[in-house]
Amino acid sequence: MGEVDPAFIQDPEHRPKLSIIEADGVPLIDLSPLTSADSISDPKAIEVLVREIGNACKNWGFFQVINHGVPLEMREKVETTARKFFAQPLEEKRKIRRDEKCVVGYYDTEHTKNVRDWKEVYDFLVEEPTLVPSSTEPDDKEETQWFNQWPENPPELREVMEDYSQEVEKLSLKLMGLIALSLGLPEDRFKGYFKDQTSFIRLNHYPPCPSPELALGVGRHKDGGALTVLAQDEVGGLEVKRKTDGEWIRVRPTPNAYIINVGDVIQVWSNDKYESVEHRVMVNSEKERFSVPFFLNPAHYTEVKPLVELTNKQNPAKYTHYSWGKFLTLRKLSNFKKLKAENIQIYHFKVSG
Repeated sequence: MGEVDPAFIQDPEHRPKLSIIEADGVPLIDLSPLTSADSISDPKAIEVLVREIGNACKNWGFFQVINHGVPLEMREKVETTARKFFAQPLEEKRKIRRDEKCVVGYYDTEHTKNVRDWKEVYDFLVEEPTLVPSSTEPDDKEETQWFNQWPENPPELREVMEDYSQEVEKLSLKLMGLIALSLGLPEDRFKGYFKDQTSFIRLNHYPPCPSPELALGVGRHKDGGALTVLAQDEVGGLEVKRKTDGEWIRVRPTPNAYIINVGDVIQVWSNDKYESVEHRVMVNSEKERFSVPFFLNPAHYTEVKPLVELTNKQNPAKYTHYSWGKFLTLRKLSNFKKLKAENIQIYHFKVSG
Protein backbone atom coordinates (compact mmCIF):
# COMPACT_ATOMS: atom_id res chain seq x y z
CA MET A 1 0.00 0.00 0.00
CA GLY A 2 1.79 3.14 -1.18
CA GLU A 3 0.29 6.64 -1.37
CA VAL A 4 -3.13 6.95 0.20
CA ASP A 5 -5.96 6.17 -2.20
CA PRO A 6 -8.98 8.48 -1.64
CA ALA A 7 -11.05 5.42 -0.64
CA PHE A 8 -9.06 5.31 2.64
CA ILE A 9 -9.36 9.00 3.52
CA GLN A 10 -11.56 9.81 6.51
CA ASP A 11 -13.85 12.85 6.54
CA PRO A 12 -12.03 15.74 8.29
CA GLU A 13 -14.05 15.43 11.54
CA HIS A 14 -13.10 11.74 11.86
CA ARG A 15 -9.40 12.03 11.06
CA PRO A 16 -7.07 10.94 13.85
CA LYS A 17 -5.04 13.46 15.85
CA LEU A 18 -1.41 12.47 15.85
CA SER A 19 -0.96 13.89 19.36
CA ILE A 20 -1.96 10.96 21.55
CA ILE A 21 -3.74 11.00 24.89
CA GLU A 22 -2.64 7.81 26.64
CA ALA A 23 -5.04 6.44 29.18
CA ASP A 24 -4.11 5.33 32.62
CA GLY A 25 -7.84 5.18 33.10
CA VAL A 26 -8.70 1.98 31.19
CA PRO A 27 -8.83 -0.43 34.16
CA LEU A 28 -6.25 -3.21 34.45
CA ILE A 29 -7.79 -6.19 36.26
CA ASP A 30 -5.86 -9.12 37.74
CA LEU A 31 -7.73 -12.40 37.20
CA SER A 32 -5.44 -14.49 39.43
CA PRO A 33 -8.25 -15.13 41.98
CA LEU A 34 -9.94 -17.09 39.17
CA THR A 35 -6.89 -18.88 37.86
CA SER A 36 -5.02 -19.69 41.09
CA ALA A 37 -5.57 -23.07 42.75
CA ASP A 38 -6.81 -21.67 46.06
CA SER A 39 -9.45 -19.34 44.56
CA ILE A 40 -12.29 -21.56 45.82
CA SER A 41 -11.35 -20.75 49.41
CA ASP A 42 -11.29 -17.00 48.81
CA PRO A 43 -14.78 -15.76 47.95
CA LYS A 44 -13.74 -12.25 49.12
CA ALA A 45 -11.19 -11.99 46.29
CA ILE A 46 -13.84 -13.07 43.76
CA GLU A 47 -16.23 -10.45 45.19
CA VAL A 48 -13.62 -7.73 44.69
CA LEU A 49 -13.00 -8.98 41.15
CA VAL A 50 -16.73 -8.92 40.31
CA ARG A 51 -16.98 -5.35 41.62
CA GLU A 52 -13.95 -4.25 39.55
CA ILE A 53 -15.40 -5.78 36.40
CA GLY A 54 -18.82 -4.20 37.04
CA ASN A 55 -17.24 -0.75 37.49
CA ALA A 56 -15.10 -1.16 34.36
CA CYS A 57 -18.11 -2.23 32.26
CA LYS A 58 -20.17 0.68 33.59
CA ASN A 59 -17.59 3.46 33.43
CA TRP A 60 -15.51 2.47 30.40
CA GLY A 61 -17.03 -0.47 28.50
CA PHE A 62 -13.36 -1.54 28.17
CA PHE A 63 -10.79 -3.11 30.51
CA GLN A 64 -7.54 -5.08 30.35
CA VAL A 65 -6.94 -8.41 32.10
CA ILE A 66 -3.69 -10.00 33.30
CA ASN A 67 -3.08 -13.46 34.83
CA HIS A 68 -5.88 -14.69 32.62
CA GLY A 69 -4.72 -18.29 32.18
CA VAL A 70 -3.99 -18.24 28.42
CA PRO A 71 -0.37 -19.46 28.05
CA LEU A 72 2.02 -16.82 26.71
CA GLU A 73 3.73 -19.29 24.33
CA MET A 74 0.35 -19.96 22.71
CA ARG A 75 -0.12 -16.24 22.01
CA GLU A 76 3.41 -15.99 20.64
CA LYS A 77 2.72 -18.91 18.28
CA VAL A 78 -0.43 -17.17 17.03
CA GLU A 79 1.45 -13.95 16.29
CA THR A 80 4.33 -15.77 14.55
CA THR A 81 1.89 -17.75 12.40
CA ALA A 82 -0.13 -14.62 11.54
CA ARG A 83 3.06 -12.82 10.47
CA LYS A 84 3.96 -15.76 8.20
CA PHE A 85 0.50 -15.81 6.65
CA PHE A 86 0.39 -12.07 5.88
CA ALA A 87 3.98 -12.04 4.55
CA GLN A 88 2.88 -14.21 1.60
CA PRO A 89 2.23 -12.72 -1.86
CA LEU A 90 -1.23 -11.22 -2.35
CA GLU A 91 -2.25 -13.83 -4.95
CA GLU A 92 -1.48 -16.59 -2.42
CA LYS A 93 -3.66 -14.97 0.27
CA ARG A 94 -6.44 -14.27 -2.19
CA LYS A 95 -6.84 -18.00 -2.87
CA ILE A 96 -8.96 -18.03 0.29
CA ARG A 97 -10.59 -14.64 -0.23
CA ARG A 98 -13.97 -14.38 1.47
CA ASP A 99 -17.11 -13.55 -0.51
CA GLU A 100 -20.90 -13.64 -0.16
CA LYS A 101 -20.89 -17.45 -0.41
CA CYS A 102 -18.05 -17.98 2.06
CA VAL A 103 -18.07 -15.12 4.54
CA VAL A 104 -14.81 -16.01 6.33
CA GLY A 105 -11.26 -16.10 4.99
CA TYR A 106 -8.86 -13.43 3.72
CA TYR A 107 -10.01 -9.90 2.90
CA ASP A 108 -8.20 -6.64 2.13
CA THR A 109 -11.00 -4.23 1.19
CA GLU A 110 -12.98 -3.95 4.40
CA HIS A 111 -15.02 -0.77 4.95
CA THR A 112 -16.13 0.77 8.24
CA LYS A 113 -18.77 3.50 7.96
CA ASN A 114 -18.27 3.32 4.17
CA VAL A 115 -14.58 4.31 4.34
CA ARG A 116 -11.95 1.70 3.51
CA ASP A 117 -9.82 0.43 6.42
CA TRP A 118 -6.00 0.44 6.15
CA LYS A 119 -5.59 -3.26 6.92
CA GLU A 120 -5.88 -6.84 5.73
CA VAL A 121 -7.63 -9.57 7.71
CA TYR A 122 -8.10 -13.31 7.95
CA ASP A 123 -11.24 -14.58 9.74
CA PHE A 124 -12.15 -18.06 10.91
CA LEU A 125 -15.13 -19.49 12.80
CA VAL A 126 -14.75 -21.03 16.26
CA GLU A 127 -17.45 -23.70 15.61
CA GLU A 128 -17.23 -25.55 12.33
CA PRO A 129 -19.71 -25.62 10.75
CA THR A 130 -21.50 -22.58 12.21
CA LEU A 131 -25.28 -22.59 11.86
CA VAL A 132 -26.83 -19.32 10.63
CA PRO A 133 -30.02 -18.12 8.90
CA SER A 134 -29.89 -18.70 5.13
CA SER A 135 -31.19 -15.19 4.41
CA THR A 136 -31.74 -11.83 6.06
CA GLU A 137 -35.52 -12.01 5.41
CA PRO A 138 -37.36 -11.90 8.77
CA ASP A 139 -39.86 -14.65 7.84
CA ASP A 140 -37.35 -17.05 6.28
CA LYS A 141 -36.72 -19.76 8.89
CA GLU A 142 -34.26 -21.76 6.72
CA GLU A 143 -30.78 -22.37 8.10
CA THR A 144 -27.46 -22.72 6.33
CA GLN A 145 -23.92 -23.62 7.42
CA TRP A 146 -20.78 -21.53 7.26
CA PHE A 147 -17.43 -23.31 6.88
CA ASN A 148 -13.84 -22.12 7.30
CA GLN A 149 -11.33 -21.61 4.50
CA TRP A 150 -7.91 -22.66 5.80
CA PRO A 151 -4.80 -21.58 3.87
CA GLU A 152 -2.25 -24.09 2.56
CA ASN A 153 0.52 -21.98 4.08
CA PRO A 154 1.70 -21.76 6.73
CA PRO A 155 0.71 -25.45 7.16
CA GLU A 156 0.57 -25.15 10.98
CA LEU A 157 -1.93 -22.26 10.92
CA ARG A 158 -5.08 -24.36 11.36
CA GLU A 159 -3.83 -26.31 14.38
CA VAL A 160 -2.34 -23.24 16.06
CA MET A 161 -5.57 -21.27 15.64
CA GLU A 162 -7.87 -24.09 16.74
CA ASP A 163 -5.84 -24.67 19.94
CA TYR A 164 -5.81 -20.94 20.63
CA SER A 165 -9.55 -20.51 20.05
CA GLN A 166 -10.33 -23.11 22.74
CA GLU A 167 -8.28 -21.21 25.32
CA VAL A 168 -9.72 -17.78 24.49
CA GLU A 169 -13.25 -19.19 24.44
CA LYS A 170 -12.71 -20.53 27.99
CA LEU A 171 -11.48 -17.09 29.10
CA SER A 172 -14.38 -15.26 27.44
CA LEU A 173 -16.98 -17.53 29.10
CA LYS A 174 -15.30 -17.02 32.51
CA LEU A 175 -15.56 -13.27 31.92
CA MET A 176 -19.25 -13.61 30.98
CA GLY A 177 -19.74 -15.37 34.34
CA LEU A 178 -18.13 -12.46 36.18
CA ILE A 179 -20.20 -9.94 34.19
CA ALA A 180 -23.38 -11.88 35.09
CA LEU A 181 -22.44 -11.77 38.80
CA SER A 182 -21.70 -8.03 38.53
CA LEU A 183 -25.27 -7.53 37.25
CA GLY A 184 -26.66 -9.46 40.24
CA LEU A 185 -27.41 -12.54 38.10
CA PRO A 186 -26.36 -16.19 38.58
CA GLU A 187 -22.87 -16.88 37.20
CA ASP A 188 -24.19 -19.24 34.50
CA ARG A 189 -27.00 -16.89 33.36
CA PHE A 190 -25.46 -16.30 29.90
CA LYS A 191 -24.00 -19.78 29.36
CA GLY A 192 -26.93 -21.24 27.38
CA TYR A 193 -26.77 -18.50 24.75
CA PHE A 194 -23.37 -19.74 23.54
CA LYS A 195 -24.18 -23.44 23.10
CA ASP A 196 -24.26 -23.07 19.30
CA GLN A 197 -22.10 -19.96 19.21
CA THR A 198 -21.45 -17.91 16.07
CA SER A 199 -18.11 -16.63 17.45
CA PHE A 200 -15.12 -15.96 15.23
CA ILE A 201 -11.48 -14.94 15.44
CA ARG A 202 -9.80 -12.39 13.23
CA LEU A 203 -6.13 -11.92 12.44
CA ASN A 204 -5.52 -8.23 11.67
CA HIS A 205 -2.47 -6.84 9.87
CA TYR A 206 -2.05 -3.06 9.64
CA PRO A 207 0.83 -2.22 7.25
CA PRO A 208 2.75 1.06 7.71
CA CYS A 209 0.73 3.95 6.27
CA PRO A 210 2.41 6.95 4.56
CA SER A 211 -0.31 9.34 5.83
CA PRO A 212 -1.46 8.16 9.26
CA GLU A 213 -3.23 11.51 9.79
CA LEU A 214 -5.69 10.78 6.94
CA ALA A 215 -6.55 7.09 7.26
CA LEU A 216 -7.53 4.67 10.02
CA GLY A 217 -6.73 0.98 10.46
CA VAL A 218 -10.37 0.58 11.49
CA GLY A 219 -12.78 3.49 11.52
CA ARG A 220 -14.87 4.32 14.58
CA HIS A 221 -17.34 1.53 15.39
CA LYS A 222 -18.94 -0.53 18.15
CA ASP A 223 -18.77 -4.33 18.28
CA GLY A 224 -22.09 -5.99 17.50
CA GLY A 225 -21.61 -9.22 19.49
CA ALA A 226 -21.48 -10.00 23.22
CA LEU A 227 -17.81 -9.65 24.18
CA THR A 228 -14.50 -9.01 22.40
CA VAL A 229 -11.21 -10.40 23.75
CA LEU A 230 -8.29 -8.71 21.97
CA ALA A 231 -4.60 -9.59 21.87
CA GLN A 232 -2.50 -6.74 20.46
CA ASP A 233 1.23 -6.48 19.86
CA GLU A 234 3.55 -3.90 21.43
CA VAL A 235 3.00 -1.31 18.65
CA GLY A 236 -0.47 -0.29 19.88
CA GLY A 237 -2.98 1.88 18.06
CA LEU A 238 -6.33 1.04 19.64
CA GLU A 239 -8.26 4.13 20.76
CA VAL A 240 -11.38 4.18 22.92
CA LYS A 241 -13.92 6.99 23.11
CA ARG A 242 -13.97 8.02 26.77
CA LYS A 243 -17.54 8.11 28.09
CA THR A 244 -17.01 11.14 30.34
CA ASP A 245 -15.93 13.61 27.64
CA GLY A 246 -15.96 11.88 24.22
CA GLU A 247 -12.16 12.21 23.94
CA TRP A 248 -10.26 9.50 22.01
CA ILE A 249 -7.92 7.68 24.41
CA ARG A 250 -5.05 5.37 23.35
CA VAL A 251 -4.98 2.01 25.15
CA ARG A 252 -1.35 1.48 26.03
CA PRO A 253 -0.26 -2.13 25.31
CA THR A 254 0.40 -4.10 28.51
CA PRO A 255 2.62 -7.16 27.93
CA ASN A 256 0.57 -10.39 27.78
CA ALA A 257 -2.68 -8.63 28.73
CA TYR A 258 -5.99 -8.97 26.89
CA ILE A 259 -8.16 -5.97 26.14
CA ILE A 260 -11.82 -6.77 26.77
CA ASN A 261 -14.78 -4.79 25.55
CA VAL A 262 -18.50 -5.08 26.02
CA GLY A 263 -20.45 -5.52 22.77
CA ASP A 264 -23.93 -4.39 21.72
CA VAL A 265 -25.55 -7.66 22.85
CA ILE A 266 -24.48 -7.08 26.49
CA GLN A 267 -25.71 -3.50 26.22
CA VAL A 268 -29.18 -4.78 25.28
CA TRP A 269 -29.18 -7.69 27.78
CA SER A 270 -28.20 -5.26 30.57
CA ASN A 271 -30.83 -2.73 29.41
CA ASP A 272 -28.11 -0.05 28.95
CA LYS A 273 -26.52 -0.57 32.38
CA TYR A 274 -23.33 -1.50 30.48
CA GLU A 275 -22.68 0.24 27.18
CA SER A 276 -20.81 -0.85 24.11
CA VAL A 277 -18.27 1.93 23.45
CA GLU A 278 -16.97 3.35 20.18
CA HIS A 279 -13.38 2.53 19.33
CA ARG A 280 -11.03 2.80 16.35
CA VAL A 281 -7.48 1.89 15.32
CA MET A 282 -4.80 4.36 14.33
CA VAL A 283 -2.04 3.40 11.92
CA ASN A 284 1.65 4.09 12.04
CA SER A 285 3.97 5.47 9.34
CA GLU A 286 6.93 3.28 10.33
CA LYS A 287 5.71 0.13 11.98
CA GLU A 288 3.31 -2.59 10.97
CA ARG A 289 0.91 -3.79 13.66
CA PHE A 290 -0.80 -7.11 14.38
CA SER A 291 -3.82 -7.83 16.55
CA VAL A 292 -6.08 -10.83 17.16
CA PRO A 293 -9.65 -10.21 18.38
CA PHE A 294 -11.93 -13.04 19.49
CA PHE A 295 -15.58 -12.06 18.98
CA LEU A 296 -17.85 -14.00 21.35
CA ASN A 297 -21.27 -14.24 19.69
CA PRO A 298 -24.42 -16.10 20.75
CA ALA A 299 -26.25 -18.82 18.80
CA HIS A 300 -28.02 -17.53 15.69
CA TYR A 301 -31.49 -18.38 17.08
CA THR A 302 -30.99 -16.04 20.07
CA GLU A 303 -33.66 -13.36 20.38
CA VAL A 304 -31.69 -10.49 21.90
CA LYS A 305 -33.71 -8.41 24.36
CA PRO A 306 -33.28 -6.87 27.82
CA LEU A 307 -33.22 -9.59 30.49
CA VAL A 308 -36.43 -9.86 32.51
CA GLU A 309 -34.46 -9.78 35.78
CA LEU A 310 -33.01 -6.36 34.89
CA THR A 311 -36.26 -4.63 33.94
CA ASN A 312 -39.21 -3.47 36.04
CA LYS A 313 -41.83 -0.69 36.15
CA GLN A 314 -39.22 1.91 37.11
CA ASN A 315 -36.75 0.59 34.56
CA PRO A 316 -38.76 -0.72 31.58
CA ALA A 317 -37.13 -2.51 28.63
CA LYS A 318 -35.35 0.04 26.42
CA TYR A 319 -35.23 -2.30 23.37
CA THR A 320 -37.60 -4.52 21.45
CA HIS A 321 -36.22 -7.97 20.65
CA TYR A 322 -34.20 -8.74 17.53
CA SER A 323 -32.84 -11.92 15.96
CA TRP A 324 -29.09 -12.22 16.47
CA GLY A 325 -28.73 -14.48 13.41
CA LYS A 326 -30.46 -12.01 11.08
CA PHE A 327 -28.41 -9.12 12.55
CA LEU A 328 -25.15 -11.05 12.02
CA THR A 329 -26.03 -12.15 8.48
CA LEU A 330 -26.90 -8.60 7.49
CA ARG A 331 -23.64 -7.30 8.97
CA LYS A 332 -21.56 -9.96 7.20
CA LEU A 333 -23.19 -9.35 3.82
CA SER A 334 -22.68 -5.60 4.15
CA ASN A 335 -18.92 -6.27 3.95
CA PHE A 336 -19.31 -7.03 0.26
CA LYS A 337 -21.22 -3.97 -0.86
CA LYS A 338 -20.93 -0.29 -0.13
CA LEU A 339 -24.14 0.53 1.68
CA LYS A 340 -26.42 3.38 0.67
CA ALA A 341 -27.52 3.79 4.27
CA GLU A 342 -25.89 3.12 7.64
CA ASN A 343 -25.41 -0.53 8.59
CA ILE A 344 -27.87 -2.17 11.03
CA GLN A 345 -27.34 -0.90 14.62
CA ILE A 346 -28.93 -1.74 17.98
CA TYR A 347 -30.50 1.72 18.30
CA HIS A 348 -32.79 0.72 15.42
CA PHE A 349 -34.47 -1.54 18.05
CA LYS A 350 -34.66 1.13 20.76
CA VAL A 351 -38.08 1.70 22.28
CA SER A 352 -39.03 5.36 21.83
CA GLY A 353 -39.70 6.67 25.30
